[in-house]
Amino acid sequence: MRTVLCYGDSLTWGMNALTGERHHHEDQWPAVLGAELGDGVMVVNAGLNGRTTMFDDHGVAADRNGVRILPTILATFEPIDVTVFMLGSNDLKTFISGSAVAIAQGIKRLVEITRTTVQYGGVPNPGILVVSPPEPLALGPSPSFPLLSPRTTEWHALASTLELLCRDLGVAFFDSASVAAAEGGGDGVHLDAANTRAIGTALAPLVAELLAQREAKSA
Repeated sequence: MRTVLCYGDSLTWGMNALTGERHHHEDQWPAVLGAELGDGVMVVNAGLNGRTTMFDDHGVAADRNGVRILPTILATFEPIDVTVFMLGSNDLKTFISGSAVAIAQGIKRLVEITRTTVQYGGVPNPGILVVSPPEPLALGPSPSFPLLSPRTTEWHALASTLELLCRDLGVAFFDSASVAAAEGGGDGVHLDAANTRAIGTALAPLVAELLAQREAKSA
């Protein structure tokens, strides 16, 4: 059994933009990814609402700092074959004041942790895929968008900044904005079922390729 870990925020957890509740399991993009990959692959949804790459948010109870909690998550689900990161949206909240460059540094640290963590039984470290989140949609006042709207310039720079980072690190990259977007009628940040499903479908061939590469190396 191969294991794919999806480490993200509410976009991975499955926040429904239209209802504020959680998407049905089959509509969450990690579940869609698992269905696409088929038998023999377990896809773990390790999404947490509000998670950042490396910043603290003391306004909530659970630890949202992605760098700090990642070693525990890796140890929980090891051995892991592929880790998918989709983070950055919450780093751009106004009270956190992150930037595209800062998010890239957070992602870099997550990659470093993944590459240097010793897996159970000496299993090689996972393949890595970094996914840039879709930009929020300016819809006016909402529970989520006012925290992100002043960061427009950073949002526009995020995908290209992460793509360059991934090229330098030698890890796979995908811009989810190429297949998904926040739609009108929602909160302007989260996705409806069709858009979150589209991410899982689009990631399937990329993850399958990483799994194939891993299989070839172990042959």
